[in-house]
Amino acid sequence: MSRLEGKVIAITGAGSGIGAATAREAAARGASLSLCDINQDALAVVVDEIRGRGNDVVGTRVDVSNSDSVDAWIADTVAHFGRLDGAANVAGVEAGPGGKVYANIVDISNEHWGCMMGINLTGLFYCLRAQLRVMQRGSSVVNVSSMAGLVGRPGVAAYTASKHGVIGLTRTAAKEVGERGIRVNALAPGPVDTPMLDRIRSNAGGVQRPLAETVKTLPLQRLGSSEDMARTICFALSDDAIFTTGAIFSVDGGATC
Repeated sequence: MSRLEGKVIAITGAGSGIGAATAREAAARGASLSLCDINQDALAVVVDEIRGRGNDVVGTRVDVSNSDSVDAWIADTVAHFGRLDGAANVAGVEAGPGGKVYANIVDISNEHWGCMMGINLTGLFYCLRAQLRVMQRGSSVVNVSSMAGLVGRPGVAAYTASKHGVIGLTRTAAKEVGERGIRVNALAPGPVDTPMLDRIRSNAGGVQRPLAETVKTLPLQRLGSSEDMARTICFALSDDAIFTTGAIFSVDGGATC
């Protein structure tokens, strides 16, 4: 198991799904944690659980689409722990206003597009920017993209574009901060058994949707779990991945192979 002892890790979207699993996995590997989510009640449950294990952990309600909220969170993290050694930027959404997941390009509203970009890409940029400003040599960041960041996905253009943007941002950041000894990688999950996947399936409306039907063609013939994703994220954050940067970890059961 890749250890994270002595490291301070910040995680967005830590109230549920992959973010919560990453928080638990990082805690099990010895990390101190600064967790955030927009859902304060869900976040409090995760924080209390991890604190009960004896880890040093703080939780903050953060709207990642608000740069002031993000900057204040990272400043408070450094004030509390004295530094920031790693970050997993997990927070993201699959649906626009009103919970709408699917829309062809000609039907996408400005509000739907703005919501996707504001959280999945601009929000992640705010987090990455704030984190890199305070990180020192030896630090590491993992940005969560999607298999939709690697291939086109009809019916979800806004989501797909936002996740492609995460990969471009990750690769550029890796080149910019490499000389500072900071690593930046991305995770591209396939179908993962989370509430998000449930919403994607329920919004398909009985229509064959590639995003919802991917599992049928997976070489490994099963959905991924949040824990599967968390283990790869924690590996990438650890010193076991010390010579890996600008990489995209496709954790998708073989969907894009």
